[in-house]
Amino acid sequence: METNSDVLIIGGGLAGLTAAIHLSQNNLKVTLIEKSEFPKHKVCGEYISNEILPYLKWLGADVSELHPTNISKFEFTANSGKAATATLPLGGFGISRYSLDNFLYQKAVSNNCTILKDNVTDVTFIKDIFTVTTANQILKAKIVLGAFGKRSNVDQVLNRNFFNKKSPWLAVKAHYQGNFDNDLVALHNFNGGYCGVSKVENNIINICYLADYATFKQYKNIEDYQQNVLYKNKHLKAVFENSALLFDKPLTISQISFEKKQPVENHILMIGDTAGLIHPLCGNGMAMAIHSAKIASELILEYYADKCIVRNQLEKNYTKEWNKHFGKRIAMGRILARVLTNKTLTNIFVSLVASFPKILPEIIKQTHGKPIAIN
Repeated sequence: METNSDVLIIGGGLAGLTAAIHLSQNNLKVTLIEKSEFPKHKVCGEYISNEILPYLKWLGADVSELHPTNISKFEFTANSGKAATATLPLGGFGISRYSLDNFLYQKAVSNNCTILKDNVTDVTFIKDIFTVTTANQILKAKIVLGAFGKRSNVDQVLNRNFFNKKSPWLAVKAHYQGNFDNDLVALHNFNGGYCGVSKVENNIINICYLADYATFKQYKNIEDYQQNVLYKNKHLKAVFENSALLFDKPLTISQISFEKKQPVENHILMIGDTAGLIHPLCGNGMAMAIHSAKIASELILEYYADKCIVRNQLEKNYTKEWNKHFGKRIAMGRILARVLTNKTLTNIFVSLVASFPKILPEIIKQTHGKPIAIN
C-alpha cells in the first residue's frame, strides 16, 4: 500500500511529535512513523529549560496540565565531595518522557496527524520524492524529517559516519521515590561518568547517568556498579540510599555517540538528537529537540508556501539555522565533557566555581538558549 503525505517524520520522540503538531496544525498532511507504543519510558534526564515554554503554549501544548516540578537551582559535585551551586538563569521544569511524549502524541493525533506504529527498513530519494519502506508498507512524501533519536537502524540504512564508530558511553535511567528538593537539578561526577538527579511530576525522582563502558563492565550488574563506583561520591550515595526504585529494573542504552552529525543527510532534515546530541553535562537536550522541530517546521511551511524556494535552499537554510542556534552549545558541551571527566580538572573546576559563584550561571548560559520567540 502507498500513502502520500506532504511531510513524513521518522521517529516519535520530542522533536518528531512537536514537528508533527506544528506542521499538521498548519494544514499540511503529516505522517509520523514510530516503532513503539505510547506511553513509554525513555532514557533521559527529564529536565527542560523554560526557554521552550512560549513555543509549546503557542502550539496549544501547555505542559502545566501535566503538573511538572519547577526547577530553579543547580548543584554540581565532584567525586571528591566538593560542591558548587547556582541559580538557573531561566529556570526549568521536570517532566517524565512517559508523560510528555504521550501528551504531545495526543495533541498530534487531535490535529489529524497520521501516526503509524512500524519499523522503517529503507529510505530512498529519487526524482525529488522520498520513498520510505517499512515492515508493512511503502510511503511517499516530498519532505522527510529524521527524528529517530541518538542511534537507530535508520542511521545504518543511511550509512551515517558516526554509526560505524564504537562509543565508550552507555546510559542508565530509573525513577525513584524518596527525598529530594523539588526545585533542584543536580549533576554528580563519579569515576567514569556523571549522574543527573531531579524531580518530575508526582513527586518522582529521576536519576539518569552516563557511564564509561570500560569501567562499567568490571562489575557484574548495575547495582554492584552503583555501590562500588557511584557511591564514592557521598552526595550520590545519599541520594541512592534514601530512595526506593520504582521500576522493575533500570533502563539502559549503549553506544551513545557524541560524534558530530550533519543537520541534513540524504536530503533528510534531521531534528533533535538525530542532528546532533548535546552532551548530558549541558542538561538541555530536550529543549534543543523541541526548538529544532520549530526551526524545521517553519522552514518547511515557507518551502510549501513559496514556489521560488527550491529544496537546495531549504536544506541550506536549515543547516544555517541549526548551526546558529545549537553549534556553539554543542561545542561547549564537548569542552565541558573533556574537563569534567578528568578527576584533577573537575576538582579545580568545582573549587573555582565555588569560590566565584557568578561563573557557574555564565557557563550555564552558554549551553542554554534564550526564550524562543514566536513570530
